[in-house]
Amino acid sequence: MSERYQRQEVLAEVGAEGQARLAAARVLVVGAGGLGCAVLSYLAAAGVGRLVIVDHDRVEESNLHRQPLYRMSDLGQSKAQAAREALLAMNPAVHIESLGERLTALNAVQLVQAAEVVVDAADSFAVTYILSDACRGAAVPLVSASVLGLHGYVGAFCGGAPSYRAVFPEMPRAAGSCATAGVLGTAVGVMGTLQAHLVLALLLKWEPSPLGRLLSVDFRTLHVGGFSFAAASEGADEPLPFIASPQVGPGDVVIDLRSLAEAPRSPFPAALRLDVETLERCGVELPHASRIVVCCRTGVRAWRAARALQRRGYANLALLALGE
Repeated sequence: MSERYQRQEVLAEVGAEGQARLAAARVLVVGAGGLGCAVLSYLAAAGVGRLVIVDHDRVEESNLHRQPLYRMSDLGQSKAQAAREALLAMNPAVHIESLGERLTALNAVQLVQAAEVVVDAADSFAVTYILSDACRGAAVPLVSASVLGLHGYVGAFCGGAPSYRAVFPEMPRAAGSCATAGVLGTAVGVMGTLQAHLVLALLLKWEPSPLGRLLSVDFRTLHVGGFSFAAASEGADEPLPFIASPQVGPGDVVIDLRSLAEAPRSPFPAALRLDVETLERCGVELPHASRIVVCCRTGVRAWRAARALQRRGYANLALLALGE
């Protein structure tokens, strides 16, 4: 028994066989922010043999109150690479791959197919739906969490359980962010640690499985709730797919919902510059024969606009989250 892991190997739920399972496992973690720092720290400490980190962001000083993997000396560095270095300093026996790039519909499928469990720690609705679609297609479990303000949830989707889309078939009309709504470091730390715990439960094949379960926490009132979504239906309607910029073709009609103040230039020169309210008022006629690609920064406005177009009979639609 390795001295490093002996306290967990003593558990009947782990043992030498379970520790060997962890050492052989490959986990994809998308997001190395507040949630990701907690997830990665505990998975690496537990001896999960191979971790793949995907995050395109760089370390900022405003991250440090809730992302304890990073130091002042890391400011301006790639989060994925800085996280890798910190984790290897803690446990050099773990193999860690860092990818300083965005998770998109183009790279998601290959990354998911190579993983035993996928962790969604990106705090992005677009990324969550992209990962849910890829995990459902590959039958790989997805552990997703989100924290905003003093409320958070974590759930285990796909891999034989219903997908995230089955539980949350609609995006909210507006989405807050840590920058606007605020977030407490302890809240993301708790939810990220719960994510890591669910991942370990899945890798160790505990019964009953956490798949099909969602746990919610109100950190202001200390109320803990949750429910089973094991019986949720995937729905008969064709889902609104997220795509990546290179997947936009010359025959597509592109609608860029960002204002000129928000984005003076669109990456698509022929894009129509409209706002979501105009589309919801049915103010524009578009060709039904072409695919319509609706884009915005996060994907939330694009979702609203696409739903409005569906109500008007448009069926060939795709969404694009352009990011910052």
